[in-house]
Amino acid sequence: MALAITSLPRNPSLAQGLGLALAGAALITLGAKIQIPFWPVPMTLHTLSVFLVALTLGPRLGLAAMAAYLGAGAAGLPVFSGTPERGIGLSYMVGPTGGYLLGYLVAAGLTGWLAMGRGWIGRVLAMLAGLAVVYAGGLAWLSLFVPAPKLLAAGLTPFLLGDLIKVLLAATLMSGLSRLKGRDQ
Repeated sequence: MALAITSLPRNPSLAQGLGLALAGAALITLGAKIQIPFWPVPMTLHTLSVFLVALTLGPRLGLAAMAAYLGAGAAGLPVFSGTPERGIGLSYMVGPTGGYLLGYLVAAGLTGWLAMGRGWIGRVLAMLAGLAVVYAGGLAWLSLFVPAPKLLAAGLTPFLLGDLIKVLLAATLMSGLSRLKGRDQ
């Protein structure tokens, strides 16, 4: 599996790019659906999967994968965390988590771009920049639903520790894959 991930074509054809973007969207969907008991709130692997897709596919295909994921969600497929129980489609996307979803779209491209050719520290910094975009978009939109004094407690602090762990995990996984790729060549 690691060999396949590290052997992506440099300039994929349209069909290959579409396949990679759809595979990335599927991974993002899987990450959104996996819940891990964590304190103070349960954690999904959504952020981890978005960043892994961005690091693996790069800015263009990472952005395409996130756009495909959002398109599937907008079309009513239950790809988002908490769907279909908390709603589906556009009604879910304009709900309290809509800003985070938009933030993930921008973060996928930004993270992929900033991380290109970088080592572990560069990848971590790229993902932290992406995470800042996710939180900025998420908190701005969430402020329409949550009073200002409760905004950080509702939309940032419960998730920060888990997201930082996911950033470190993603950077470490990518470093391991890079080492495997180096051995296989």
